[in-house]
Amino acid sequence: MKLARPTSALLVVSLIAAGIVVGRLTPPLIVRLGGSPPRLGWVAPLMLLAGAVVVGIFAWNTWQSLHRKHERMTADHGIKMLSLAKSCAVVASLVAGFYGGFALGFVDNLDSMLGKERFVRGLTAAVASLVLLLAALLLERACRLPEDDDEDDDGSGGRGKGSKGRPDPTPA
Repeated sequence: MKLARPTSALLVVSLIAAGIVVGRLTPPLIVRLGGSPPRLGWVAPLMLLAGAVVVGIFAWNTWQSLHRKHERMTADHGIKMLSLAKSCAVVASLVAGFYGGFALGFVDNLDSMLGKERFVRGLTAAVASLVLLLAALLLERACRLPEDDDEDDDGSGGRGKGSKGRPDPTPA
C-alpha cells in the first residue's frame, strides 16, 4: 500500500504561481473581449475565512484527540480528514494565487474608486485563502499518527528496527 505523503511546498508554490498568472491575465482578457472586470463582493473572503475556521477547528480537535489524549481514530474518519486537508490545500493555493493576481491587476488603478475596491477585496480574498491554506496544512499535520512504542509493526520479525534485516545495535 502506498503511504500518503504530506503536501509538498513545491506543489503549493506552483499552484499559487499558476493562480497568480491566471488571475493577473483575467481582467485584461475580459476587457479585450468587450466586458468590464467584475466587482468583487465580500462574500468570497468571508466564506474563505469561515472555511478556514472550520478546517482549523477540525485540525485542533484532531490534534487534541490523537496527540494529547492519545485516543484512537477510525480509518474512515482519518481518511476523510486527510482528504479534506489535501483538497483544501490545493484549492486554497489556487484561489489565493488567483485573487492575488486579480488584485495585482489593479495596483496601477488605485486612484479610481473601482480599482481600489477591486484591489482591496481581491487582496482580502487572497489573504483569507492563505489562512485556509494554513489551516489545511495544520489539519494534514494533525492527521499524522503518533509513534507507538509498544507495538512492533516494522515487519522484521521482532528483531528491532535495524536496516536491511539486521538487528538493531541498541538494546531493547
